[in-house]
Amino acid sequence: MKVLPTPLPGAVVIEPQVFGDARGFFYESYNEAKYREAGIDRRFVQSNVSRSARGVLRGLHYQWPNPQGKLVSVLEGEVYDVAVDIRRGSPTFGRATGVMLTAANHRHFWVPEGFAHGFCVVSEFATFSYQCTALYDPKADAGIRWNDAALAIDWPVSAPLLSDKDGKTPLLADVPPERLPVFEA
Repeated sequence: MKVLPTPLPGAVVIEPQVFGDARGFFYESYNEAKYREAGIDRRFVQSNVSRSARGVLRGLHYQWPNPQGKLVSVLEGEVYDVAVDIRRGSPTFGRATGVMLTAANHRHFWVPEGFAHGFCVVSEFATFSYQCTALYDPKADAGIRWNDAALAIDWPVSAPLLSDKDGKTPLLADVPPERLPVFEA
């Protein structure tokens, strides 16, 4: 597998080795030893799958306290996936990075604890998979506005389909400091 860095230290794109022939393909979607060698030494405790239509934007979500790291991939379709460093004191605080994840490119994206995460569907539909390092905690559930100009995210859609919750999230600058993770060097 290849590990591709992003502009945000810790957030990486994983390209698995794909073995294909006329019958289809096979790849390891996760191998604990290989991920540990890549610097992702985490235990995954929850696995989620969502299916969304073109133009749906989910995010930007995070949990604090009780943060979740997420290993995400697309099983069908295509999404533009985004991570935002929201750790107070981080040298990359408020910076975002995005990557195209598709069923065809088989890429995975590691979104570390302390980052907000979101994605937008650019195909007719997409089936999205997440492996999480912490269980969903409704009391820790939080989000920041998808179109916060300070984040400078170049979403591939200008008028996405949002949940009521995602349509009401605050700008990053309006989140109380105690509701944000802290950078640990």
